[in-house]
Amino acid sequence: MMTPNLHYAQLKDSYLFYNIAQKTRLFLEEHPDAKLYRMGIGDVTLPLCPAVVRALHEAVEDQACQETFHGYMPECGAPFLRRAIAEHYRGRGVDLDEDEVFVSSGASDELGDLLDLFDRSSRALVLEPAYPAYVDANIMAGREIVRLPSGRENSFLPEPCVATRAELIYLCSPNNPTGAVFSRSQLQRWVDFANANGSIILFDAAYEAFIEDKDLPRSIFELPGAKTCAIEICSLSKTAGFTGTRLGFTVLPKALERKGMRLHDMWVRNRTTKTNGVSYIIQRGGAAVFTPEGQAQITENIRYYKENAAILMRALDKADAWYCGGKNAPYIWMRCPGGIGSWDFFDLLLERVQVVGTPGAGFGTCGEGYFRFSTFASREDTLEAARRLLSLLTCAPL
Repeated sequence: MMTPNLHYAQLKDSYLFYNIAQKTRLFLEEHPDAKLYRMGIGDVTLPLCPAVVRALHEAVEDQACQETFHGYMPECGAPFLRRAIAEHYRGRGVDLDEDEVFVSSGASDELGDLLDLFDRSSRALVLEPAYPAYVDANIMAGREIVRLPSGRENSFLPEPCVATRAELIYLCSPNNPTGAVFSRSQLQRWVDFANANGSIILFDAAYEAFIEDKDLPRSIFELPGAKTCAIEICSLSKTAGFTGTRLGFTVLPKALERKGMRLHDMWVRNRTTKTNGVSYIIQRGGAAVFTPEGQAQITENIRYYKENAAILMRALDKADAWYCGGKNAPYIWMRCPGGIGSWDFFDLLLERVQVVGTPGAGFGTCGEGYFRFSTFASREDTLEAARRLLSLLTCAPL
């Protein structure tokens, strides 16, 4: 009899967003006329920018003519898009070869697929609170998880230590869910630690476009030594509104080797075996993001979300609440008032002021007592949610 992958039995129920959906559904059944202000979901609300939409339309027209029709695309990405991404990095002072860029259908896919490169006996270090997929993907692969807790005492930016050595290290900066961002010196310590111990950093840079402080690194490859220990995973979902369009990319340097094997070459073989590439139409839309026009337009969209963050932060400042994130990230990580639990605070927000966020407990035990707000809602909903949140936190009437 066939034996299934029994590691799936070790997965905890994915209760976070299911519970949120259930609680909000029941509330709306009991209060059918209520309007909810959804500040929990990490999905964008602004449409694709005009430069991208125009490129998508032109690519569709290409597919309508035999002379410009494209069938299967190169598995590792179209040369025009790989070139555009590499030039974008060079403009920020990071020198990459075009074939060190691998086009994907999104960061979530890559974060799971990259595990093919590593033996199952390798351990995975996860900094908690953490994006749940980091943990679940490794449990599915039968890999041991090493958890490094973080908290308010270190601004949710823990330092590497010998006691938590592992072969794989997950870093996310700006972080989801906390919004915390590693400084150059903090990230350099992780790079040095990985090189000293032969570890590999999987660097999730999905939110790098939200960093506004020029002294903060937006790519791990800005740091000396990173090309011999790191893989960077990026997404256009939040950067350019591609959540429903699906496009991302991974940077895997040729200098990254372990035990005589070059991971770049291994990943080429993996992609050419397991994928047929991303569609021509989507890649043309992605290339438009990296044009001067596209960059200007997505910058405006990001500015819109960052103003949403400023609106929420002003309300939290008035309420004298502790939080991190917001300035350089699209998430705000708030300490729940009065020491109450994160699910209790969820219920309080929903019942009293109809604001929906994400309980920190869903991101690991270190998240208990904290709450995540997203800044991707509309301006109108953000303003009203901030007003209601301030009213609740200060016990002022609505």
